[in-house]
Amino acid sequence: MDRTKFAFGRLNYILLGIGVAAIILGFILMTGPSSTETHFEPDIFSFRRIKLAPAICFLGFVFTIVAIMVKPKNNDKE
Repeated sequence: MDRTKFAFGRLNYILLGIGVAAIILGFILMTGPSSTETHFEPDIFSFRRIKLAPAICFLGFVFTIVAIMVKPKNNDKE
């Protein structure tokens, strides 16, 4: 199969995988116990759920955009 017909190169797929993994990790870090009407859960305001997880998700989206924008190298051996 001719590799020049692919839209992405190997680096694009690696960066895309890192971005998607970071987004998934960020959403996993956002999960936790929720508050109910009878019980207040102070963990909803923890550093992990308010600052760390959204930052990791944001970096994942940045990696995904970079993965799409990076131009793959063409190794023409004609």
